[in-house]
Amino acid sequence: MLEYNSIKPRVYIEPTVISHLVARPSDDETLANWQKASRQLWEVYADRFEFVISPVVRDEIKRGDVILSRQRLEIISSLTVLELSQDVIVLVDKLLDTGVVPLNSVPDAQHIAVATVHNIEYLVSWNHKHIVNEHKREQIKRVCREAGFNPTILCTPIELMEDIQMQETAEKQPEFDPETYTNPILEECYRIKAEISAQFKTTEEYYHYLKAMQEEEKRKGIKYVSYYEPSNQKTPVKCDDSD
Repeated sequence: MLEYNSIKPRVYIEPTVISHLVARPSDDETLANWQKASRQLWEVYADRFEFVISPVVRDEIKRGDVILSRQRLEIISSLTVLELSQDVIVLVDKLLDTGVVPLNSVPDAQHIAVATVHNIEYLVSWNHKHIVNEHKREQIKRVCREAGFNPTILCTPIELMEDIQMQETAEKQPEFDPETYTNPILEECYRIKAEISAQFKTTEEYYHYLKAMQEEEKRKGIKYVSYYEPSNQKTPVKCDDSD
């Protein structure tokens, strides 16, 4: 999965990873392993990748518990933020219209679309419902390809680190069903995603809200960049329902 080159691969950090990174240590075995893997990715492998986020990430992590939201914002304060564009909202609508991402989780479609449009190599997440869901990853890839984009690789921090095959690897998680497993950190993340989805009537309305936030943060000195190159986008292909 991992491809080495002279430029550091870029990794889009989705809010569930950030939330596990700053949350209080847990005695639950699976949750503790996810927290450990999040810290390993952040601390041990930081020199292997360029971590990036988006206005969608910033909007999600500033909500919820006041103390934890402050910690989440602080820990990602130095990361490059990807700019939004109209191409992002077009891909968001395709992901929602096809049903590969449900309408009650618009932020998840935003994360996938931003990472894809900016040609980010990896998106790491613990969201097994809508992003790193084993049954949906191929469907998400297909929608992105049909829109003319090279799909971003969707993976968990453990999957990404295991692919590096360094001397120190992430500890494997115990046997469990990732689609039904949950924990308090995930539940809070899912609640915030649903809250955002309910707050805005259309994806266009949420897009304009994020664009306004983006411009305000630029004025405050937060660095935003764009890696989108229209010349690299392929001609969208017609959907084949037989796939």
